[in-house]
Amino acid sequence: MGLPDTTHIGHVHLKIRDLGRSLAFYRDLLGLQEVDRDGSTVFLAARAHGPVLLVLTQWPQARPKPRHTTGLYHVAFRLPDRLELARVCQQLIEHGWPFQGFVDHKVSQALYLADPDGIGLELYRDHPRERWPWRDGHLAMRTDPLDMEALLAEARADPRPWQGLHPDTDIGHVHLHVADLDQAEAFYHGRLGFRVTQRDYPGARFFAAGGYHHHIGTNIWAGVGAPPPPDNAVGLRYFTVCLEDREAFQEMAPRLHAAGGAVDLGHEAIGLSDPSGNVVVLTPGEPVAHVRRWAAGVAAWEGAP
Repeated sequence: MGLPDTTHIGHVHLKIRDLGRSLAFYRDLLGLQEVDRDGSTVFLAARAHGPVLLVLTQWPQARPKPRHTTGLYHVAFRLPDRLELARVCQQLIEHGWPFQGFVDHKVSQALYLADPDGIGLELYRDHPRERWPWRDGHLAMRTDPLDMEALLAEARADPRPWQGLHPDTDIGHVHLHVADLDQAEAFYHGRLGFRVTQRDYPGARFFAAGGYHHHIGTNIWAGVGAPPPPDNAVGLRYFTVCLEDREAFQEMAPRLHAAGGAVDLGHEAIGLSDPSGNVVVLTPGEPVAHVRRWAAGVAAWEGAP
């Protein structure tokens, strides 16, 4: 079973501690646009009337995620080109936001940082596909230093004022802490149909559809057999996988239900929990009108606020 080539990550729903503090970062500093609000939940997009990329819910008595637990490692925002990556880097530096790393993976160039709750983020742009390194049918992603002087020189040479993340920004991938890589592969490859794109990166395994380098990363860096975080920990509530192919989705849905553990969330969405407790919502597409309903559906499924 394979996935349509158009499959991609839709939006990511995060539990956060303070909505005002998070909006000061995601909306006011990065420039995502608020496109909807439902009580303590806010929906953010890269452009007005564009697809929702991030959902933030202020969680009662939220606490930091314990280190040695499964859950989100980072959410990765993909910029359309190197100049836009340079511009957001310059914006964050000018406002004193700390970074955790600058890396050239040979498939992409990436900046690593954390949001106000310590939730991991990646901002990246892809190298052209024809330059991606392959070895024995798998990608050979690396962790080489990124030339920051050259990157920032491009931003300084651009006269345009900062107006927020480029409107074509999307969620390129999510990277998860899991308890066991083989269990993760059985779920994301064996059950959902993603292809394994790299398995020799130390302590990690990567999965993708449509020849991409990875839509989902998994690692055991929190420890083999790590438990899920407590319900009140900040971090991932769920992420969506969009097939963008209704016929393929309708063929897949009965198989998911037959295997057990799949929950019908309504409005053509199916919720599943991977073996490490990370929640995935599969959809054939992401109309903005349905995103709020899916968030409510997951809350009802979890019995959560």
